[in-house]
Amino acid sequence: MDKAYNHKHAEEKWYDFWEKSGFFKPEVNPLGKPYTIVLPPPNASGKMHIGNVLMIAIEDILIRWHRMKGYSALWIPGSDHAGAETQITFERELKKQGKSRFSYNRTELYQAIWGFVQENKNVIKKQIRQMGASVDWDRYAFTLDDKAISIVHNTFRKLAKDNLIYRGDYMVNYCTKCGTTYSDVELRHEERKDPLYYLKYGPFVLATVRPETKFGDTAIAVNPGDKRYKDWIGKEVEVEGLNGKFNLRVIADNFVDPLFGTGVVKVTPAHDKNDYDASLRHNLEIKPVIDMDGKLNEKAGKYQGLSVLEGRKRVVADLRDGNLLEKIDENYVHNVTLCKAGHDIEPMVLPNWFIKVDDKKKSLKKPAFDVVKKGLVKIYPKWREITYTRWIDEMHDWPISRQNVWGIQIPVWYEVVDPNKFYIWFIDKNNEYRHGNLGKLLDQDFKIDEIISGLQRVLAMANVSWVFADDKDDGKIYFPETDTFDTWFSSGQWPIATLGYPESSDFKKFYPTSVLETGWEILRLWVSRMVMLGIYITGKPPFHSVYLHGIVRALDGRKMSKSLGNVINPDEYIDQYGVDALRMGLIAGTANGKDFTFPKDRVIAYKHFANKIWNMGRFILVMINEYNVEIISLNSIDSKKFTKEDKAILKDVRKVVGKVDISLGKYRFADAGEEIYQFMWHTIADKYIEQVKNRDDKQIALTVLLHVYKTCLKLLHPFMPYVTEELYQYMPKEASEPNSIMIANWPIYEKSTSFNAK
Repeated sequence: MDKAYNHKHAEEKWYDFWEKSGFFKPEVNPLGKPYTIVLPPPNASGKMHIGNVLMIAIEDILIRWHRMKGYSALWIPGSDHAGAETQITFERELKKQGKSRFSYNRTELYQAIWGFVQENKNVIKKQIRQMGASVDWDRYAFTLDDKAISIVHNTFRKLAKDNLIYRGDYMVNYCTKCGTTYSDVELRHEERKDPLYYLKYGPFVLATVRPETKFGDTAIAVNPGDKRYKDWIGKEVEVEGLNGKFNLRVIADNFVDPLFGTGVVKVTPAHDKNDYDASLRHNLEIKPVIDMDGKLNEKAGKYQGLSVLEGRKRVVADLRDGNLLEKIDENYVHNVTLCKAGHDIEPMVLPNWFIKVDDKKKSLKKPAFDVVKKGLVKIYPKWREITYTRWIDEMHDWPISRQNVWGIQIPVWYEVVDPNKFYIWFIDKNNEYRHGNLGKLLDQDFKIDEIISGLQRVLAMANVSWVFADDKDDGKIYFPETDTFDTWFSSGQWPIATLGYPESSDFKKFYPTSVLETGWEILRLWVSRMVMLGIYITGKPPFHSVYLHGIVRALDGRKMSKSLGNVINPDEYIDQYGVDALRMGLIAGTANGKDFTFPKDRVIAYKHFANKIWNMGRFILVMINEYNVEIISLNSIDSKKFTKEDKAILKDVRKVVGKVDISLGKYRFADAGEEIYQFMWHTIADKYIEQVKNRDDKQIALTVLLHVYKTCLKLLHPFMPYVTEELYQYMPKEASEPNSIMIANWPIYEKSTSFNAK
């Protein structure tokens, strides 16, 4: 046995041994009660981060603990295609090569991203292995596997059959740069200082940060309680515009803040959420003035074709020249909505696919609400439950379509009856990027076959009829829906897809799964959707418990960000301190699902702890060899021969087993780890080992010491698998003990004086 513990040597050796021995498979305990965890799939767009390490550490603790307790424990690994995020990452790579997504047709771009993702998947697999995750690799899943796509398509068909799917114009969060929509909970907000323009609108002066959208105004609004403007409500006023004069009705609506600007606002329903909602209440016309590419359209007159920012500059200059600009507040601070990639969101009214979540005949959200309120699905920590129930209670119809190439394509087709109801993006036969109204494109002598061959994207009006592939009629012209499913819709079926719903033996044995462990920040985005869809598809929630860990923050306490330069690379800590120390340090740093600063000091401390228990093991072996002691069964020793110190430590280790079991059962991982740490360091090393050195009855003393030490190694194994396996292999064993600690029996807590250590 080496003088010092070499974590690199142990990590390289034991993972291969465990995997080749089949210990990661549930079949290692074929008669055991099923215990299942599905790994939240890391994004296939890049390497895993320090939060993924925490996730893997927690889940591996649960799986190893239950495996040692005799459960048929299954942990399914996988990765997520990650939709827009992956496509954005890939497009950054294209930009470095002087290319863009507009250089490819749809099929070519998908295949290019596929190759990129396969490389990243291999990196992620390597990292999962590096973390010591005892996952069943033969059951590895990817969200774009054929079986996963088939399940997602079948769910969509079922929803359509139950009249829970519809397509309609709706105000969405659209990114003109990414070319996709985002749900509210996917957005982030940034405080920004922008000019606030005070414009002359007939008899009023009103403030806006977006003068370029004035060509889509369909009303002027005031607050109904604002006495300054009560006589104007319901009247029409004449407004001098840049494209001539026009009339606007004055409406009263509570969304208007009397303290903002002059208390009067312009209403542009096509490009503002509040304005859109007001338009539905007041039956206002919706006039889009910004196209899908982020440029002003024909309604903007001479400004057509300009980007939003360039159009704003030109419009402001012309308003000033026309004496229609009263003043500018250069120091106006407000919140700006951004997409995942950091681009400004453009609110737009577009056709999208929606799921009805609260249909009168069949509510999707009510069963998902009820299972948590009734305790059929328990959320840990308990105080996070209110976040879930509030979200479900407030949930509106769910937009499930995204304008990405990368993802699971929505499996419907549109019959082309009126070409003018389609907007098309494609690469022509000369490899040039084209887009426009299909009717106009056909008038320009582009052929249907040429368009379909180079097709990038199709946008059909909301009232265009659609069919599934097997319902198409021969001889008619169809365009495919090119939108893909929101990744939360596909990953919302992850437990079902990974287990091979509906007929596989895995599904029949391991569904519902036991626990869903993930970060609290996707409780609404992902967890709620899995519960909702799991119940809808199978009649049962996909798991019995949800454990939500906190977010690991940078050493400076802020959220990790590449732009801030505070991202923690787990590889560096693994190389320097070892996987065990990093895992245990993170576990010890977390507290009941709350966010916490990366505990570097604890990682270092657990590196020292690994060395400490290594030295304890060396001491035991040295003493056994030096005194030529034959280790005997603890239960064969006459209890009268035990000293009071022996009895005390045997009693104490039984208490430790009980406390660790209780803490793990309550998902209090830090408490369980701390219990083992304190006992091994202070009770065994500081006290009992010192007594053993001076004992004359070395056989009994070393038998007790070895028993207590090996018991603690087993308790510690789920937390620090590598060092415990290495030490277990060195320790003397009884004939009944297995060849690996990871399949050893978990210590049994007994109140009696006897103790089963096998």
